[in-house]
Amino acid sequence: MGLFILRRLFQGFLVVLGVTLVVFVATRMVGDPAQVMLPLSATAEQRAAFEHKFGLDRPMAEQFVDFIGDLATFDFGESMWQRRPAMDVIAGRLPNTLKLIAAGLGLAIVLALPLGALAAIRPGGFADRITVFLGLFGLSLPQFWLGLLLIMVFAVTFKVLPTSGYGGWTHFILPAVTLALPAAARLMMLVRSSVIDELNQQYVRTARAKGLRFPQVLFGHALRNALVPFITLAGWEFISALAGYTVVVETVFAWPGLGLTAMQAIKFSDLFLLQAIVFTVAIGIVLVNIVLDVIYKLIDPRIKLA
Repeated sequence: MGLFILRRLFQGFLVVLGVTLVVFVATRMVGDPAQVMLPLSATAEQRAAFEHKFGLDRPMAEQFVDFIGDLATFDFGESMWQRRPAMDVIAGRLPNTLKLIAAGLGLAIVLALPLGALAAIRPGGFADRITVFLGLFGLSLPQFWLGLLLIMVFAVTFKVLPTSGYGGWTHFILPAVTLALPAAARLMMLVRSSVIDELNQQYVRTARAKGLRFPQVLFGHALRNALVPFITLAGWEFISALAGYTVVVETVFAWPGLGLTAMQAIKFSDLFLLQAIVFTVAIGIVLVNIVLDVIYKLIDPRIKLA
């Protein structure tokens, strides 16, 4: 197990390095930070001073060498937009994003597991048809539209929840639900199909013939064996939220997280902050994948870690 984790960490390091280097090149080929950050009336001297301050007037090769050196110390320079170290900006925004993902994904799991298992007990029955309808409905909802709809109903019409921003627990509800419902639909449909497959296996018939009660078979055997694909999809949902979904949700609800910060960094052509965000997200994705592999082994010792 230890050798496997070390090997995966090395592979992950190569992935993070490759992604970060691609972003380094792309951010310097697209957009002009001086044009975005400075006023239209800025003189040529002011533009030159701005570029010199952030090292943008040097050859690309020199910038690349400095970038590699700074990467080893997690120093991505000063944010052009925030005018403070880029990693400090991320340190202040990343916890907000992780809290939102934890709330949304936690709600999705709480909804998906029982509803998916209930639907699988009698395929084609009333509970199954309702679950399939809800799942397809949830899958068809664009998150930006769902967020705006929830704001209009619960914040504007009934005025029971805040429209946006970050504060007390009430500020979590609408963005967490917006993040959770599509994920819950995908997880619920997976649980349904996986449990149906497991209930049709020979070991389930054998367990029933030995006198085990159906709830014991369902929760002790079928649902447990269905957890491997469920955890895979749940991990994918976490990665997708960290790398993309939260951008939409945080923008709609003005949530001060990493996704909204990434959109603002792109808007202001903040190269250093954008590089730091991509680096942080890439590390998060690598770590989540390693944790998932370890969980697979704990759930099913028969799984071999290559």
